[in-house]
Amino acid sequence: MKLKIQRYIKEKEFNTLIEYDVEKKVTTLLEALEYIKQTKDSSLAFESGCRSGVCGSCSVQVDGKATLACSHKLQEDAVVVEPLKNMPLIRDLVVDMTQAYQTTKKAQAWLHLLDKETKITDEDEHINRVQSDCILCGSCYSACPVFAVNKNFLGPFALTRSWKYVADKREAQPAVDVLQTDGIWDCTLCNECTMVCPQEISSKADIEKLRSKSAMMGYSDPNFAANFGGFELSF
Repeated sequence: MKLKIQRYIKEKEFNTLIEYDVEKKVTTLLEALEYIKQTKDSSLAFESGCRSGVCGSCSVQVDGKATLACSHKLQEDAVVVEPLKNMPLIRDLVVDMTQAYQTTKKAQAWLHLLDKETKITDEDEHINRVQSDCILCGSCYSACPVFAVNKNFLGPFALTRSWKYVADKREAQPAVDVLQTDGIWDCTLCNECTMVCPQEISSKADIEKLRSKSAMMGYSDPNFAANFGGFELSF
């Protein structure tokens, strides 16, 4: 089996694809990366943790699609392994996801004004339980075409987490104001984030719900208003 892996050549200060033969029988991409590091090139840089698809640290691109190295099953065909897109490269397959993680703070994705009189049932909790399943792998930000051109965009993870709290029955003051600019209206609803999510979280669906909630609270798409000279339309 052959793997083409993006490597950073320090002496020449540029990235290039280097091909490796993996003679040992391996099942997952992570096993192949570990084999290469142990037997062929100890300088290969990549991240890993739980090896069970739980921690999200081993996310990379395989043939242009974000995936978890520990979960990706290798076939006989050669594959191209690259770091996640849209994030600063540290080295080889390691990227800096700080900016993506900070979007949660910008989106204020937490409970704000808790109504202590309101109780939630097991059914209420189950409705948005999937939004808590995110493993912070960064795949959705790598796949997002909006985040690629606008680093101020809150992005899939932050917006889907915002919906979890906006939809919480105990939230007396849903924080949707901070989601209007570089947020829910900037999403193209392309669904690329959902397609690569290892937890099958649909950020697209959550963003659509946030748009509906925002409209109910009197907000509208600022880009739509701008196309009409800044005037809001009323019917």
